[in-house]
Amino acid sequence: MFAAEIYRTRRAVLASKIDGIGLFPSNPPSPMNYAHNTHPYVQDGCFAYYFGIPQASIMGAIDFASGESFLFGDDPTLDDLIWLGTATTLREWAERSGVTHALPLAGLGGWIAACGKRPLHFAPPYRGAVAMQLSGLLDIPAAAIADRASVPLVRAIVGQREIKAPEEIAEMEAALAVTAEMHKAAMRLTSPGVMEHEVSGQMEGIARAADLKLAYPVIFSSQGEVLHNDRHDRRLEAGDLVVNDSGAASRNGYASDITRTLPVGGGFDARQRDCYELVLRAQSTAIDTCRAGTPYIDVHKLAARTLVDGLLEQRVFRGDADEIVESGAYALCFQTGVGHQIGLDVHDMESLGEDYVGYDETVSRSKLFGLRNLRMAKALRPGMVVTVEPGLYFIPALIDRWDGEGRHKDFIDYGRVREFLPVHGIRIEDDVLITESGSRVLGPPIPKTVQEIENAMRQ
Repeated sequence: MFAAEIYRTRRAVLASKIDGIGLFPSNPPSPMNYAHNTHPYVQDGCFAYYFGIPQASIMGAIDFASGESFLFGDDPTLDDLIWLGTATTLREWAERSGVTHALPLAGLGGWIAACGKRPLHFAPPYRGAVAMQLSGLLDIPAAAIADRASVPLVRAIVGQREIKAPEEIAEMEAALAVTAEMHKAAMRLTSPGVMEHEVSGQMEGIARAADLKLAYPVIFSSQGEVLHNDRHDRRLEAGDLVVNDSGAASRNGYASDITRTLPVGGGFDARQRDCYELVLRAQSTAIDTCRAGTPYIDVHKLAARTLVDGLLEQRVFRGDADEIVESGAYALCFQTGVGHQIGLDVHDMESLGEDYVGYDETVSRSKLFGLRNLRMAKALRPGMVVTVEPGLYFIPALIDRWDGEGRHKDFIDYGRVREFLPVHGIRIEDDVLITESGSRVLGPPIPKTVQEIENAMRQ
């Protein structure tokens, strides 16, 4: 946890922007296959931001008028102490979070009733157990809870959380230091005959050896055209490309998110090299464009335009580059957005609603295939941290579908694009802080150029 004053200040800032009272449930434990065998615990991002307590099944509350904060929960039972050892009391948690009032969980309903008809705010729950808890407290059908979530609260939280304070940046850099070691280890271990799970397991072990958790399940796959491939069941072969998308989370839960693409055998062939250097050029151009006031949709389109220019040279596309981008034809090879915000959640605040996090009154989500996947489109602000992750993905089913439909046939040479199917997929990703004067790539350098990667893999 941070110092108590940080949480007090965060709650005071939120209270200055909204009326009524707010409820902030901590995450409950999540059973794997029975109640006492749980997944590794991950705290809810909003509860973590305003209260910081890494404890399950607590309810935080803020009286926005008075600024007072409350914790509702129960102290450890004798059984808890027998099975789990010494545990922190609710009062001790309250002191560490700068909260004055620590009350039994059974008193929460009475406290809400005593607040009368004042506006009551909560964020949309993404776990069924939390929806059921709110349903019982507020006498709202569980199926209707998400629709009753507070839009004013969501907007206020997004506006506050998306600007990262120095202590938050330090947490992300600490996570990235471990992530860098994970990626360097993957470069040393990736070779013909090795199973994907051997490498992914070693990376996860590096995070656990540092007493950190993964920010998300490791993506380590020689089928890089599968965008979020969570399988690790293939044996690597010389000539494969492997997409390694992996990152650790800091002790206070801040995520890192890094992707590199590795040639099995230690060297890129000519076509792989051309495609890799094109993606790297698109990423470098996008990072250079990341500065305060720039709409992130413009960063995305510039990355797409850079990829199109290179694929025009490769005769995959034909025609005018700007028309190819505006028509959406480029999304045959670049189906994702160029990036997203990152912080306490790897897709930061996505549970609050992607359109509230990445869009505002200046920009609405496109209906075009590919562009509609852009998670972040609004203007960048100093203190935001975003991922920048362009890629090329040659997906057989998508190519066959578009070819059969004759889609964008004036722009796409489908015979030529099929020649690139052996490339599968390439993604390059870094975490970028927006500053007052430009931007900065966070974390220690991780080999990224063709020469750097080949040198690292041949050690």
